[in-house]
Amino acid sequence: MSRIVIAVGGNAILNPSRGNPLEQQRIIDNTASEIAQIIREGHDVVLTHGNGPQVGNLLAMQEECGLVHAQPLDVLGAQTQGMIGYLLQQSLDNRLKESGINRQVVTILTQVIVDEFCSSFKTPTKPIGLYYDEEKAQKMMRQGIKMIKDKKGFRKVVASPAPVKIVEENIIKKLVREGAIVIAAGGGGVPVIEKEEKLLGVEAVIDKDLTAGMMASAVGAEVLLILTDVEHASLNYGKENQVNLGEISVTEAERYVKEGHFGKGSMEPKILAALRFIRSGGKMAIISSLDKALPALCGGTGTRVV
Repeated sequence: MSRIVIAVGGNAILNPSRGNPLEQQRIIDNTASEIAQIIREGHDVVLTHGNGPQVGNLLAMQEECGLVHAQPLDVLGAQTQGMIGYLLQQSLDNRLKESGINRQVVTILTQVIVDEFCSSFKTPTKPIGLYYDEEKAQKMMRQGIKMIKDKKGFRKVVASPAPVKIVEENIIKKLVREGAIVIAAGGGGVPVIEKEEKLLGVEAVIDKDLTAGMMASAVGAEVLLILTDVEHASLNYGKENQVNLGEISVTEAERYVKEGHFGKGSMEPKILAALRFIRSGGKMAIISSLDKALPALCGGTGTRVV
């Protein structure tokens, strides 16, 4: 039996663009079924998840409602941890009971300390929320809101500092030792800084994959399994000469990152998380799609960094 930290992308868990609550529940149940398969094979699982689409939805709701006292990003992150954690915990618990597995599933609201002096606070680059036309974007920028333009329009950008420490690490490890299936550090964790031995929330978004790698090291996992919307990490992605990667070494992965083969906001953080996990003593990191989770874990597909 291996201990595995599984990181599931926010779109795979709850995609706001995909319809009514019944459809959303179907997505959640499908995700829980894939995770339950891995648990049925005897593996010890800690689960983390993304929250990008959900935070974006809350930001849009705040703006559309014209809220005077809109909630900051750390609070929105905490809200989505609770929402997604509840739905995933309930569905996974149901799937396990159907299989005769009596394991407690528990969600931990997780804070993650970040470096308050990280350069991303001065020069934010992480896009979040809705797209805006140029007129609206110019008005927002005059109000001091930082934005970036791409092919679809303008979006807000926020800081995305690297995770430094998981605040609730000890209780998570205790629950894992006692046999619980823990859902933690959703969305990379609620970003906080330490000041005079106190924790303070900050306006930022932490990369979920980097936190998942840190979580995997903290709980002594042998494997970090990152599930996304593609079956492999690839060289020349989307081009005629695309090459899907199978098993690669740390040295090869580092070279591919330096050569710029992976998208900065998509695949590169996953590769970096894999590298940090392996350097910290992890056995293997795997990147694949949600529907190929178990085959990837068994070596049948996916990209493996060793």
